[in-house]
Amino acid sequence: MAGRTSLKHKIKSLLRVTSTSIALFGGICLYQGNEKFYEEVAMPLVRLIDPEVAHKVAVTAVKYGLISSQKFEDPTCLKTSLWNLTFKNPVGIAAGFDKQGEAVQGLHKIGFSFVEIGSVTPNPQPGNPKPRVFRLSSDNAIINRYGFNSDGHDSVYERLKSVKNDADFSGIIGVNLGKNKTSNDPVQDYIDGIKKFHDVANYFVINVSSPNTPGLRNLQAKENLQDLLRKLNETRQVFGINKPLLLKLAPDLSETERQDIVNVIQNPKSKVDGLVISNTTISRMNLMDAKKEESGGLSGAPLTDLSTKMISDMYRRTGGNIPIIGVGGVFTGADAYDKIKAGASLVQIYTSYIYHGPPVINRIKRELTDLLKTDGFNSVADAVGRNSKS
Repeated sequence: MAGRTSLKHKIKSLLRVTSTSIALFGGICLYQGNEKFYEEVAMPLVRLIDPEVAHKVAVTAVKYGLISSQKFEDPTCLKTSLWNLTFKNPVGIAAGFDKQGEAVQGLHKIGFSFVEIGSVTPNPQPGNPKPRVFRLSSDNAIINRYGFNSDGHDSVYERLKSVKNDADFSGIIGVNLGKNKTSNDPVQDYIDGIKKFHDVANYFVINVSSPNTPGLRNLQAKENLQDLLRKLNETRQVFGINKPLLLKLAPDLSETERQDIVNVIQNPKSKVDGLVISNTTISRMNLMDAKKEESGGLSGAPLTDLSTKMISDMYRRTGGNIPIIGVGGVFTGADAYDKIKAGASLVQIYTSYIYHGPPVINRIKRELTDLLKTDGFNSVADAVGRNSKS
């Protein structure tokens, strides 16, 4: 009897030691950004968790520095200058990941040269009912219908102000602005955002293209957009706000709608300094996953070609005179390079980060560097629009 008890005690001790060692090893691999560990262990486990919970965990991990700073030294060829800003590399995190501006410093430390937070609405709002995020693992995609869940201008501003006051912080912050769901004056919501964040944002993005807020995409219509941008430019002029103003577009626009937008943004009174192409799509082409019928915006691999083609189209329509941030289905350096050659000066990722974790950032940068060198380009700027120039 005593021998059996002793054996049980030894087995329990062994299990405790083994599980502790495994947890310690896993923690070290996660912190160090071990790519194989992420691909084969960490991310498959994450995909067992509810998508929205996993999203919150990912933001928290970056926020509290549970992921190590990047060890990849950005080569000179990746440095990009735009809007009087210097980007260490052309890869940023798209709006929608750090919605509330909680993890800005951590995201810069793990390799992103710029972080776009939001969308932020003037007043706090909970967004749409849960569940509202769905993985389409068979398609390397995500459908979300968050609906601008936001802590509101005041809370997000205080977080960004704290970041900007940190003497060690030198990153670039974009603030993506949205409107409240029940707003009676959407234009004023965007004006308030410009006025609120002008001293902490390096650039602004006007989001009128999310499919998850009723009526929002109507602001892309010619007259509505012209009125919105004209009033935002007047606000910038009156208050002496010279931060770049970008417009984020949906990939589902018709030929006529695209040309209407080009006509609006080329008018000096309703001009923009850049475009973000593109937002999520409401199309559901060639999807395999059963969750494809969920309503909301689709991001990830199915958006790759759609957004790249739209970048090329808008680059040509604007004569290459309005800088573009390319976003949508960037999983590899080749994906990023395709968007750059189509006309994007910078790129953003989101879904690939959700599926592959922090190692995807440096992998994209390494692959992009090799592709630039292979084609004889000394900088990202040299490659911009090469496939779209007539």
